[in-house]
Amino acid sequence: MSEMRALVVDDEPDLRELLDMTLTRMGLDVETAEDLSTARRLLANGTDYAFCLTDMRLPDGNGLSLIKEISRDYPHMPVAMITAYGKVDDAVTALKYGAFDFVSKPVDLEVLRNMVRTAIKLRQDDAEMAPPKPEASKDKSKAKAQAEAETEISAGTPGGESLLRQRLVGRSQAMDRVRQTITKLARSQAPVLISGESGTGKELAAQLIHDLGPRAEQPFVAVNCGAIPSELMESEFFGHMKGSFTGADADKEGLFQAANGGTLFLDEVADLPLNMQVKLLRVIQEKTVRPIGGREEIKIDVRILSATHKALKPLVESGEFRNDLYYRLNVIDLPMPSLRDRRGDIRLLAEHFLGVIGEQWGETPRKLSTAAMDALQNHRFSGNVRELVNILQRAVTMCEGDEISVEDLNIDQGMLDEDNVDVSPPEDRSLDDYMEDIERRILEKALVEAKYNKTEAARQLGISFRSLRYKLKKYDID
Repeated sequence: MSEMRALVVDDEPDLRELLDMTLTRMGLDVETAEDLSTARRLLANGTDYAFCLTDMRLPDGNGLSLIKEISRDYPHMPVAMITAYGKVDDAVTALKYGAFDFVSKPVDLEVLRNMVRTAIKLRQDDAEMAPPKPEASKDKSKAKAQAEAETEISAGTPGGESLLRQRLVGRSQAMDRVRQTITKLARSQAPVLISGESGTGKELAAQLIHDLGPRAEQPFVAVNCGAIPSELMESEFFGHMKGSFTGADADKEGLFQAANGGTLFLDEVADLPLNMQVKLLRVIQEKTVRPIGGREEIKIDVRILSATHKALKPLVESGEFRNDLYYRLNVIDLPMPSLRDRRGDIRLLAEHFLGVIGEQWGETPRKLSTAAMDALQNHRFSGNVRELVNILQRAVTMCEGDEISVEDLNIDQGMLDEDNVDVSPPEDRSLDDYMEDIERRILEKALVEAKYNKTEAARQLGISFRSLRYKLKKYDID
């Protein structure tokens, strides 16, 4: 770190001196500023700072404005916020404005060191990916243009865009947006809530955020919150000490300790019981855990990524999910598109997975007949990409030749309209029942697309809110 410089912005002389000493001992060349105007002047000098740490409240303004300016003009410079103790809202706001991470007062020096090491690792990775830099320019527009060019170049390296395209298959605009968002999220330490239907690849997205970030060499620990019995949940998350309860025959490390230094992925986070939500919120805020039966808090350095196929906002409104935890986890939202929303990718996905299946099974990859491909492109795919993989695995098993037929797919061949509503003629049911079934599906689809905002769903459907409410009650749609 000997050639790297850090910028510290704080109006308290004692804290400024403490931060200066701590970062200097880590090998950084530190420059300090007591207010926004000084910080802006130092930045305008063209110094290539590897890291910036700024206080929230400064004599001539708010540190958030500095975070926004750095994120805009110096996108390769990680910037962290110093917040007052317990001011979680300030920390969340800073992260949304582009802060890399935050540290609370009184500053825990070990937490600070861990944060700085992660930021420096990110900056070093950027430097390795970028071409040699020309002489530093004081022109902000030139600095910004150069940073953007470096971002584009780094995205084309094996650790960037090519990795994303290898693992997130698809050429649709929806997947391009997902890849662009993941690239940005990998540079941050902000908590991310990955939303989307089952089978859309939420865990894969979380793994990519980890693999493309500065924690890539540290553990990635994934846990399905809905798969852990409630009575074992605290032990699984935080660990326990030998003898702390019946059956505790040895010390056990919890998931947070196992993920220390890396990333903890909480899948199906909506399934956490309320008592566990309280404990999880405390761990996220304090960055410490206490094992069951333990006497001391253990410091942890973990990035939290979470996912759910349920809409959390209605659960917050009904009291089933804590409002404060929701806003702490949902600093940045990453929606994963359904396969129905990117039908143009089905052919590419099918060919890709047939190749993977052939390689895994030691067989020559099968081909899809024209009719079979058409059938896949017209299928509803309520299970999304996961369902596509299952269909192809079954088809390869059933196929007797080199080409997969429609019969090998074994899927419902009812015709679909452009909105994926099954309009096959009814057979064993009345026309009224059939039409009600279609209307119910249209209502459910509109609610999902509007993220369960009923006013927006009514607008999309072109009906009044009162009419929508009546129909939801009629079909018992919650």
